[in-house]
Amino acid sequence: MMVNLPTQAERAVPRAGRIAVGAILAVFGGLVATTAWKALTAPWRIDDFPEELAIKAELLPGIFTVHMIAGGLALVLVPLAIALSGRPRWHRPVARLVALDVAVAGITAFPVALIAPVTRGSAWGFTAQGLIWLVLLALGIRAIHQRQIARHRACMLLMAAAASGAVFFRIYLALWAIFAQGRHYELFYAVDAWVAWAVPLTLTALVLKRNGAWSGHPA
Repeated sequence: MMVNLPTQAERAVPRAGRIAVGAILAVFGGLVATTAWKALTAPWRIDDFPEELAIKAELLPGIFTVHMIAGGLALVLVPLAIALSGRPRWHRPVARLVALDVAVAGITAFPVALIAPVTRGSAWGFTAQGLIWLVLLALGIRAIHQRQIARHRACMLLMAAAASGAVFFRIYLALWAIFAQGRHYELFYAVDAWVAWAVPLTLTALVLKRNGAWSGHPA
């Protein structure tokens, strides 16, 4: 029986796909690291803040600082905990740190979002993002206590998707500044405050549902 071996061109297609995916992940990883660094160093760069953040930093100096640092750490710690999921010895302490950090970031998100907002729409968008974080954290903790490993992992992936909103928010805002030239700023800011995290969260939820991630059995 003759076996048809893949041609060189056919073998190159999957390889090119892997390279493209790797390049995209590398670029997004760089954006995550940059956003996290800016958030962690923000309390010491208040003079460089845009007006809408400078007002919040002035009105909520302690809470704003804690929120920025906790949010910046979450961008790094949540993906790290997911990456270490196959190594319980390392995953458990990092996961506990993630739980504490996300709780702090989520709780402090409420006053930061609601005090001197750009618009009411943006305030509720950021508030909803903080609430989603806390709900997913609670569901994830409950799942792991019940030994629902697949459900716990799904909650953490959804949490990472919601956290990615901090990155996408800045990307969309930069694109708006380039192409819109300052038009309809308040409207775009309010929409961005919802779309930045809701879109990646929804897409991740759809993928997890398709893969049956919510139907895991106790380990």
